[in-house]
Amino acid sequence: MTGTTIRPFLMFEGNAEEAMNLYVSLFPGSRIDSMNKYGPGEPGPEGTVQLASFTLAGQTVMCIDSPAKHAFTFTPSFSFFVDLPSLEELERIAAILGKDGAVMMPLDNYGFSQRFTWLSDRYGISWQLNLP
Repeated sequence: MTGTTIRPFLMFEGNAEEAMNLYVSLFPGSRIDSMNKYGPGEPGPEGTVQLASFTLAGQTVMCIDSPAKHAFTFTPSFSFFVDLPSLEELERIAAILGKDGAVMMPLDNYGFSQRFTWLSDRYGISWQLNLP
């Protein structure tokens, strides 16, 4: 073992690859690092993500498509907090991530930053987008 590593781990139910593709398209320096998919006769539906790793602006994130259905989903108590370089970039990313999602705090000045919004995307992942 080379040391301790901590990474967010997201459990989807069938749309992990779609979500990863969206996320890496939004942030510079992002990429899908690895992706293993279920094959025929394996526990998950064939072609869904068994285990994947992707990088968002330098942060490594892991994800899977859970082969088991469960009674829980993502919660806003976990979110990605993203500092963005410009209002235009914040508005662009908020529009894309917010499409078919939900806004918990609309884009505004809340006193702790110039502009801030908190939303969940169509997959249920929460994002806090900030212009410091």
